[in-house]
Amino acid sequence: MLSDSFLAELLRKHRATESFPPTSSVARLMTRIVLTLFPEQTKRHYQTVESLRTGFAKIEVDLTDMLTSMRAHLDGDPATIARQFMDGLPEIYRVLNTDVQAILAGDPAAHTEYEVVRAYPGFYAITFYRLAHALHELEVPLLPRVLTEYAHSKTGIDIHPEAQIGENFYIDHGTGIVIGATSVIGNRVKFYQGVTLGALSVSKEMASLKRHPTVEDDVIIYANATILGGETIIGHGSVVGGNVWLTKSIPPYTKIYHHGEVKVL
Repeated sequence: MLSDSFLAELLRKHRATESFPPTSSVARLMTRIVLTLFPEQTKRHYQTVESLRTGFAKIEVDLTDMLTSMRAHLDGDPATIARQFMDGLPEIYRVLNTDVQAILAGDPAAHTEYEVVRAYPGFYAITFYRLAHALHELEVPLLPRVLTEYAHSKTGIDIHPEAQIGENFYIDHGTGIVIGATSVIGNRVKFYQGVTLGALSVSKEMASLKRHPTVEDDVIIYANATILGGETIIGHGSVVGGNVWLTKSIPPYTKIYHHGEVKVL
């Protein structure tokens, strides 16, 4: 039989636990947005502009309700935050389409945009990251992390919602990729599986500091490369080979390989 002391301890936790929407509800709502933006992933296709407008309006109402349920944790008005998020969807959609094009142009195995949207885990993870990052920018707590961890559970790709990632981002294969919270990634960057942008230290005292690397434009990072440190910069146009371990910056147009060879292009 469960003891009274055990049950009393659990009861205290139940009473004290903060009220946030469950992960399943957050994931369902954001998935509705994804399926509306990219009907390649669903059988439900809107047939008129008005029906699309109505669909987005319903999503905004549901997002407002969700944010209202956690109003004590928000600095702003839930309806205003929901409207700002929805107003940002056209730009998120535009950037996501640059990601689709980057994958389509860069992967010989990708034949159509439909295939990329429907079947590529890298695009799935990027999509949820971009939605989560938008919520983070609006200072919504916890939900952004819930979203990216949901995508992580589906794809094996771990992108922190606070990371800053430019356009035309291409994740190939993707399993095992880790992108830390203070990472900054430029435009037209390509990652293969197992890449880590991490911190040199996990001390809590560093929470407000830049702990993760900066990757400039037009960089390719091959499988299982590990790049660490907030002061580490991968210069634009560089190539980081597979299994490389980096804790120092490299200049633009550099190739660096696992056995230590560095070549400036």
